[in-house]
Amino acid sequence: MNRIGIAASIIFFVTPDLCAAQEEATSALAVPAADVDAVPAYVLELPESVSDVLIADTTTGTLHRFGRTASGIAKIDQRYMSIGENGVGKKRAWDRKTPLGVYFITEQLDTSNLDDKYGVAAYPLDYPNAWDRYNQRTGNGIWLHGVDRNGSQRPRRDTDGCLALPNDELSALADTLKPLVTPVIVARELVWTTPDELENIRIEFRVALEMWRQSLEDNDLLTYLSLYSDEFRHRGMDKEAWASYRLAVFDARDLESVDLEDVLLIADPEEPGLYLSRFTQEFVTGSGTVTIMKRLYWQRREDSLWKIVAEDSG
Repeated sequence: MNRIGIAASIIFFVTPDLCAAQEEATSALAVPAADVDAVPAYVLELPESVSDVLIADTTTGTLHRFGRTASGIAKIDQRYMSIGENGVGKKRAWDRKTPLGVYFITEQLDTSNLDDKYGVAAYPLDYPNAWDRYNQRTGNGIWLHGVDRNGSQRPRRDTDGCLALPNDELSALADTLKPLVTPVIVARELVWTTPDELENIRIEFRVALEMWRQSLEDNDLLTYLSLYSDEFRHRGMDKEAWASYRLAVFDARDLESVDLEDVLLIADPEEPGLYLSRFTQEFVTGSGTVTIMKRLYWQRREDSLWKIVAEDSG
């Protein structure tokens, strides 16, 4: 835990690195006065079902919380956090690095029977997600959790790859951490942009997503497959195998309509030109309605064409 204490004199010493980290996190309001209209460069569209977005700035050791307002995404608060002992950019199991990307809380764990280092609560993230698997990244067990109840605040780099918050700060977030709903964007640093630039990308993204939805509803396999990258892979299938599989699916179904609800659009914080669309997909068929949660990972190319490179459900 890298804590230094002298129990006999009841004196607690804090390392210079920890002091600097805390001060940096406390002051990391990251928007210069001249850029008061700037917004995070990640959240393009937030549905009504998502009230809060967490953005982890791993350079400053700061977890920012943003929420939806009538005028757009606004910052609510921020708090100090610790990350992996070996920094960021997780690629394999046990490298003690924190992954970079867009993740979702999957559940809340009862920590009463876990190691004290997890503190008052623990919220697993869905690493590795479809994009991680696409890039053959391994490992698991990446959590947002607290710290030892009997210990001090952890240094900035002090976990096995998780995000660790002081217990009181994690408890303050409890009502906003919703399994399978709350996004956690883990970035090297918090990047800002203008609302206009973000809106232009959002409109492009929506056009591509609507083309995908319409091709499904129209049973237009040619248009549907044209939206998938030649490098697309899914559960061991390359683009050719995927096309054969989808052809059989298209031929077999009796589809009347396709609706997309609760659409969330997010730019990946690490991979330039990579975007995530997450939504509830409702198929209406002659025999009933099927509803699933869907994730599509898109790459926006230099020619402004959008192509799906990976996808997943849940």
